[in-house]
Amino acid sequence: MLKKLRVIISLILFSLITFYFLDFAALMPDQFHALTHIQVVPAILGGSFVILIVLIALTLLFGRIYCSSVCPMGIYQDIIAWVSKKTAKKRKRYTFSKAKNILRWSVVAVTFIVAIIGYPVLLGVVDPYSAYGRIVTNVFKPVYLAGNNVLESIFSSFGNYTFYKMDVAIMSVFSFVVALITLFAIGFFAWKYGRTYCNTICPVGTILGFLSKYSLYKVRIDDKLCNGCGACAMRCKASCIDSKNHTVDNSRCVDCFNCLGSCTRSALKFAPYSKNKEKVVDTTKTDTNKRQFLTTAITTAITAPAILAQEKINDLVSDKDIPTRQTPIRPPGAKADWHLMRHCTSCHLCISRCPSRVIKPAFLEYGLGGIMQPVMTYEKGFCNYNCTVCADICPNGALEPLTMEEKHMLQIGRVHFVEDICVVITDGNNCGACAEHCPTQAVTMVPYRDGLTIPKINPDICVGCGGCEFICPVRPNRAIFVEGNTVHKQRDHFEVEEKEEVQVDDFGF
Repeated sequence: MLKKLRVIISLILFSLITFYFLDFAALMPDQFHALTHIQVVPAILGGSFVILIVLIALTLLFGRIYCSSVCPMGIYQDIIAWVSKKTAKKRKRYTFSKAKNILRWSVVAVTFIVAIIGYPVLLGVVDPYSAYGRIVTNVFKPVYLAGNNVLESIFSSFGNYTFYKMDVAIMSVFSFVVALITLFAIGFFAWKYGRTYCNTICPVGTILGFLSKYSLYKVRIDDKLCNGCGACAMRCKASCIDSKNHTVDNSRCVDCFNCLGSCTRSALKFAPYSKNKEKVVDTTKTDTNKRQFLTTAITTAITAPAILAQEKINDLVSDKDIPTRQTPIRPPGAKADWHLMRHCTSCHLCISRCPSRVIKPAFLEYGLGGIMQPVMTYEKGFCNYNCTVCADICPNGALEPLTMEEKHMLQIGRVHFVEDICVVITDGNNCGACAEHCPTQAVTMVPYRDGLTIPKINPDICVGCGGCEFICPVRPNRAIFVEGNTVHKQRDHFEVEEKEEVQVDDFGF
């Protein structure tokens, strides 16, 4: 019953979290972002102390049930292990292995130190929630959108327009490569060895494992009933059951409960401490085998090939449509460069849920410390003046929630106008598209000459939405663009110009 309950809860949470990332049509209400707030690292960075206390209390009561039923990366590994078991020609058997405590705590220490000094790149790479979010956004979502487009073509041919076509594109080569490596690296070890990532690399698993050693309810072995047959160890994906010595390493047990149903003598129980002598596993010794060395190498060197690939592509293909900026544009709610750097783990939820699709993963716009963090781009759209989705759903506190009034007064960047390349000057044609798309009158049209009008800018009342930049027809560099603010500011108030009403007695033609 415990295993069935665990499977049901896991599949429900996993499906909801995954679809929330994939849902480009906003079929799921934004309130479902609460599913991402119950993850450990977002709760810490976002200051959600109530959620953090609840997670710690559950761990001290029942062990690592977070890893088995709440963490999407843990459930992904379980799915891979299950498929491996069903497709294997021979019966899948796991074996006990000693804990790699030096490796586990080294990852925790290095990740913590790097994050404290303001470079959360490593934390973003090893955090299970953020890693899974990048996988869904950069790998699964393009496939999902392509499938949607196939359905759109089929349904449209029959006159049914339920589906609509979406652009399918890789937003960042670097983030895509990192997500792909993460997907296959963790998937490979899950296929071969079960929960290797959780018990060797994942800092959340290490910390919760430490707490679970003191949990009230644990998987315990009754020495009087156990005959050391090893059936439980062969089913243990965490490789934490030593059937020969009748012991369980509870710091690595993820409460999958597979072992409980494997014992024909009912020697294993998920129960609180009893008077029976309980053996403790000695986890002070480490065994540095090839498998763990390869895991560490993949994790620590995961960014090297992706950086080289991105640089090579940048050399071959120059995206001249993007105007040169001195300061990148940070999404609403980021407050300042230091705030985003200290809180964001690059889970890409804001990127995936942005209805205007103007947020993409950064490469070196913020420097090495800000790789894969969200940055605003206006080549294919602009930030909706009345939208606060990205700030509302961020689980880490990297983008702080905004009211609509606060969003309307927030200045994430300032408009710049390059008069020399404007079509009014170069072609002698009226345009005015930038002024039409400005929601705050930061861009207006004023008389120029020969009956032409030319843009006039007021950066102080600009919100940096990018409407003017997006619509500007000038190529390769746009004549009007937004320069980001290192620290977000409040724009000045503006008064709506009163338009003189013109009465027409008759048609004008």
